[in-house]
Amino acid sequence: MEDPIGVYNLDFEMNVNIIKQCVKYHKRVVFPSTSEVYGACNDPEFKEDESYLVVGPISKERWIYSCCKQLLDRVIYGYGTRGHLEFTLFRPFNWIGPRLDSLDTAKEGSSRVVTQFIAELLLKRPINLVDGGLQKRCFTYVDDGIAALMKILENKNDVCKNEIINIGNPDNECSVKELAGMLKKLFLQHPDHQHDSIHSDIIEIPAESYYGKGYQDIYTRKPSIEKARKLLAWEPKVDLQESLRLTLNSFLEENKAVTV
Repeated sequence: MEDPIGVYNLDFEMNVNIIKQCVKYHKRVVFPSTSEVYGACNDPEFKEDESYLVVGPISKERWIYSCCKQLLDRVIYGYGTRGHLEFTLFRPFNWIGPRLDSLDTAKEGSSRVVTQFIAELLLKRPINLVDGGLQKRCFTYVDDGIAALMKILENKNDVCKNEIINIGNPDNECSVKELAGMLKKLFLQHPDHQHDSIHSDIIEIPAESYYGKGYQDIYTRKPSIEKARKLLAWEPKVDLQESLRLTLNSFLEENKAVTV
């Protein structure tokens, strides 16, 4: 949103140069694509090899990230199907957990939503629900995501060769509004905050005042993980409540250690 050309330079130009070097030196590539490439797809579950990749108008600049990642996926796939590159593309769906980012650098509108909400709870600031927080996401605990990624890196019997694989947890779907409520409840149950006299309010604000005119939201984003189940014999194990509890407690312990 703030620097679309910077996004293009980093997410396409810099990466495509690396891909060209991998082609030149015959190196296998395991590349992190993104759930963003599916854009505003209408499928109830996004399938790697079937779902349409749908983006909005040019004036909605938030789509440049999705387009850059999608184009790089297509370049990698094109090299691979013509025998110039061995690759695996994996698409993470809203990974959450300790140390994925930092409360110190949490910035409204750019941090992972869970991190941002925890930062607001700690600072007793309002939790903002953009357009009512009706957007739904499927949250994947980082341990589950890494377990799948390790199987991709191992690539036993070449099962991941030239494949695209979603890594997510469709069972951990909730709206952003529900997410805010769950995190606030967990926060208030934490021993260090049970007796706090001031709490964060959960309020609703319009998207334009939060993100600006170039934003456009997606209201559902659920992965099909049948391919990961089949190729990797992988299944996510950590449910949403436990994922949020582990993430919250880790950030609170880290913050406590810093402030002591």
